[in-house]
Amino acid sequence: MNLATTTYDFFGCVPTQFEMIECLKKSGFSYADYSFEIDYKNRDGVYSADWKDYVKKLNEHCDKTGVKIAQSHSPMGKPLEPNNDDFINDTIRCIEACGELGIPNIVVHSGYLPGYSKKETLAKNKIFYEKLLCVAEKYGVEILVENFNKMCVEGLYWIDNATDLLEMIECVNHPLFQAVWDTGHANMQPMTQEDEITLLGSHIKALHIQDNDGNLDQHLCPFFGTLDMDSVLKGLKNIGYDGFFTFEATAFFNQKAHPNTNFTKDLEYRFAAEKLMHKIGESIVASYLK
Repeated sequence: MNLATTTYDFFGCVPTQFEMIECLKKSGFSYADYSFEIDYKNRDGVYSADWKDYVKKLNEHCDKTGVKIAQSHSPMGKPLEPNNDDFINDTIRCIEACGELGIPNIVVHSGYLPGYSKKETLAKNKIFYEKLLCVAEKYGVEILVENFNKMCVEGLYWIDNATDLLEMIECVNHPLFQAVWDTGHANMQPMTQEDEITLLGSHIKALHIQDNDGNLDQHLCPFFGTLDMDSVLKGLKNIGYDGFFTFEATAFFNQKAHPNTNFTKDLEYRFAAEKLMHKIGESIVASYLK
């Protein structure tokens, strides 16, 4: 099981994804989770007029740097809102880029709307994902839906646990529609990680490894919160998971303890944090492989 982390770790530290990939390599990572959210926010990269030329240069840069893009994440949005053609087209562009880059999968969040029942939410999401799957089929790219963080809002349903995530997968019912498991989001639920991961089984094709205090979605490095990593590893062993161990610990530690500073934009600090995270990942994976 190889280690990976998101290019978003260095967002704000260096200006381009090319440099972010170089930073990952310098920190010890040879595999990356490409954040299309960065391109979306900047309206560049895969959203530039000559995006296919960008993709070609990105491929060449990854080869030169020695970093392989193992998975990706689409931009955040509101897929169930009316008149959302622009967002759907932006998401489709990411799928096309995955095809050109040889990225096997892309995480695309499901949507939700106030007042929608569970049944209505699943049905609306099915329509949304089917529009994307038509393109994903062309490239053989898997679309991965994830378990959200827990949010208790009256009259609002969204998928935040393995049982409902499995129901979403079964509702869409497409071989290219599978799951990514977010350990931090699951840490906010009462069900054990082992039980939830085991329930989803072979549907889990990728991971978002992050930690928190059990109450807030903090995206901390493992062992900086209350995440039961042993339970995670037991679950992964139960299902024979052999994919990437991918961090999404973009905050690394609880920054709320330091309200007047933002260390994540300090490149020297971020390198130190990233290297430590890689070391922690090596230890976890070694334990998993025993």
